[in-house]
Amino acid sequence: MSPMRELVDWLSSRGLEVVLIVLGSILLARFVAWVGRRITDRIDNRFTGGDVLVRSEAAKHRHSLTQVLTWAAIVLIYSISVFFVLDRLGVPVTGLVAPATVLGVGLGFGAQRIVGDVLAGFFIITERQYGFGDVVSISVTGAPEPASGTVEDVTLRVTRMRSSNGEVVTIPNGAISKVVNLSRDWARAVVDVPIPTSVDVNLVNDILRDVGRDAFRDPDLRPLLLDPPSVMGVESLDLEQVNVRMVARTLPGKQFEVGRDLRARVVLAFRSEGINVPPPTAVDGVASGEVAHGGNR
Repeated sequence: MSPMRELVDWLSSRGLEVVLIVLGSILLARFVAWVGRRITDRIDNRFTGGDVLVRSEAAKHRHSLTQVLTWAAIVLIYSISVFFVLDRLGVPVTGLVAPATVLGVGLGFGAQRIVGDVLAGFFIITERQYGFGDVVSISVTGAPEPASGTVEDVTLRVTRMRSSNGEVVTIPNGAISKVVNLSRDWARAVVDVPIPTSVDVNLVNDILRDVGRDAFRDPDLRPLLLDPPSVMGVESLDLEQVNVRMVARTLPGKQFEVGRDLRARVVLAFRSEGINVPPPTAVDGVASGEVAHGGNR
């Protein structure tokens, strides 16, 4: 039999099987990816289309878990297809077990960081430390400052989030040393109001209480607040000014919006009373319920 005839016979038998296996694995992987996108889109649409103001923790966890399971299923499909292709090509798969073991050990030593990233990602997802849509501040080993932003993607190897400037930050999970979740369960907007030392502090406290009551009655702001804002009193003393602290418990991730609204209301209320507010010396502080109860990683 001529070599050309043998090639035609092989292509019509095993060659066709190889092509069908490759095409089938590609189509199956795309179908799994499509199903994963449909599930995550359904989770997101249920959140954005309903009356819920913030994404529930269960929805965030389901979104992240769906992404990880989709990725794992695609990897499994391609891995199985490779073994089937090798078998159709006549390569003894059983004979590759020993070399594959040696190669796996070598890769294990050489890819310890990747293994660490995958293990860290596994615990991040299973422990629900954070998920898609959470506002987090992540301390990275070796970085001078933490990375802050909104989580857009969590895989077994990396966490991808977008900063307030629109920058996409990708962090290997194994390099994460501390996580502060600012959108877990509840959050707190903290507004420090600087006033001159010549102003009556009791009058300022009364004004701030009125501002808190008005804010809680506002139909636009009321859905973001868990309870009426409260006045904590004098927080710090300087030679020329006094800082009076006002706090408000909010829905997760809404502390920044509530803080800006309260600050504007305070300025208007002080102007109506003839009180001049000096430039603030501190920015709003935020603390989430998760952080207050040991939510740091």
